[in-house]
Amino acid sequence: MERPNAWKSYDEQALQSLENISLGYRHFLDNGKTERECVAQAVEMAQKHGYVNLNDAVRAGKALRAGDKVYVNQMGKAIMLFHLGEKLFADGINIVGAHIDSPRIDLKQNPFYEDTDLAFADTHYYGGIKKYQWVARALALHGVAVRKDGTKVNVVIGEDENDPVVGISDLLIHLAGEQMDKNAREVVTGENLDLIVCGRPLEGEEKEPVKAMLLKLLSEKYGLDEEDLLSAEIEAVPAGKTRDFGLDRSMLLGYGHDDRVCAYASLEAIFSMAETPKYTCCCLLADKEEIGSVGATGMQARYFENAMAELMALTGEYSELKLRRALSACRMLSCDVSAGYDPLYASAFEKKNAAILGHGVCYNKFTGSRGKSGSNDANPEYIGRLRKIMDDNHVCWQTAELGKVDVGGGGTIAFICALYGMEVIDSGVAVLSMHAPEEIINKADLYEAVKAYAAFMREADRA
Repeated sequence: MERPNAWKSYDEQALQSLENISLGYRHFLDNGKTERECVAQAVEMAQKHGYVNLNDAVRAGKALRAGDKVYVNQMGKAIMLFHLGEKLFADGINIVGAHIDSPRIDLKQNPFYEDTDLAFADTHYYGGIKKYQWVARALALHGVAVRKDGTKVNVVIGEDENDPVVGISDLLIHLAGEQMDKNAREVVTGENLDLIVCGRPLEGEEKEPVKAMLLKLLSEKYGLDEEDLLSAEIEAVPAGKTRDFGLDRSMLLGYGHDDRVCAYASLEAIFSMAETPKYTCCCLLADKEEIGSVGATGMQARYFENAMAELMALTGEYSELKLRRALSACRMLSCDVSAGYDPLYASAFEKKNAAILGHGVCYNKFTGSRGKSGSNDANPEYIGRLRKIMDDNHVCWQTAELGKVDVGGGGTIAFICALYGMEVIDSGVAVLSMHAPEEIINKADLYEAVKAYAAFMREADRA
C-alpha cells in the first residue's frame, strides 16, 4: 500500500500557497534558533491575530466566552495558545502540540578559560547529537544573560554577515591516525566540544590577556561581566540562514527542523481559524522534549493542566471533576518530526512503513523503542476518525515507524499527555539528517502539515 507524492496534486494556486508558507517558516526558523526566540516570535504573531495574555485576563477577572483568544507564556520558553470554542471544556478540546527545543551546544555557567594564547568557552551538549558533526563549522551564540538587578540582555553573535563566528576545532587528518581508529562515539568527546572564542591578547594584561580581551569585548557590546554568565543561558548553534535545498528548490536545509517545523505548522494552523471553532483549539509549544520533557518548561510540568483550570474558571465551568473530565476528553496530535526514509541508509528502515519525503504529513501509531517501550500507541478508533478528516480535507498523509524494530527508536510528548486519558497520536514531518546541525525537510510535507493540523482543529470531534 503506497501513498501518493503530494507534489503531483498541486495546481498553481497550491504551489503559491506552499511557497508562501515556506517563506514564513524560513523567517521563523532563522529568527528562532533558541526556544526563547521561538516563544518571542509566537507571542508577536499571536498578538497580531488578536490573542491576549491569559494572566492579564485572570488579574482583571475578565469573563471569557466562545471566540476569545488567549495565550500563556511559560517562563519565556514554552507557550500555549487557545481559541475558545462553542462547546464546553468538559467535551474536550482539540490540541496540536509540538516542541521548540533542539539539540545544541550550551555554554557552562563558568565557561571561559585561556590556554596557549587562545580563549575558550567550556560547553555541555544538549540533547542527542553525533558530537563529531559539530566540529570544524561556523557556530553562532544565542541566548540571554540576567544581571543581579534583574535586567535582561539578549545575546546574538554570528548571524549578521559582518559578525564574527565561533567554532570547535578538529584534529588535522595528518595527525589523526589514532582518532580515525576510534568508535564514532569517541572520535570527539564531550569535554573536547569547547568553543574557540578569542585569539588576541589585550594590551597591558599580563594574566590571561586573551581571556581579558574576550571579557572586554563582552563588556563593550553587551555591558556584561564574567559573573553575569552565572545567570545566563547561552547556546552555540549553527550560524547562517535556512536555504532552499535541491536544484528544484523542493526542500529546505536548516538548523532546528526538529521540531520547529511542526511548531510553525501548528501556529499557522491555529491562526488560520477565522471563525469560532466548535471545540476550543489549543496550540501547545513545549520545551525540554530533547532531554525528557523535564523541568518547569517541559511537558511533564503541569502548566497545561493549570491553564485549563484558569480558562474553565473564567468561563464559569470550573470544578475539579469537570477539569478531569475535560482533560480526559481532549483529542491531540503530538506534532513531532519522524525519520525520513534515506535510500543511502536503507538498512536502518523498513521501507513500506517509513516516512517518505514529499508524501505528506506522517502519522505514527506508536513511537518508543524496540518493543514499543515508552510508546503511546494510539487507538485504532481514533486513527479511523483521523483518516476521514484527512481524506475529507484532501490532505496528503502517510503512516510511518521510526526505523527498523531492533535498530532504535525515539519518543515525543504524546505519552505524557496520554496520562490524562486523552486520545493522542504522533503526527509530523519527515526529516533527513535528524539531529544534525543542519537538517532537511520537503516543502510539501510542511504544507500538508499545516493543512492537516488546521483540519484537525476544525473537525476533530468527541467520539
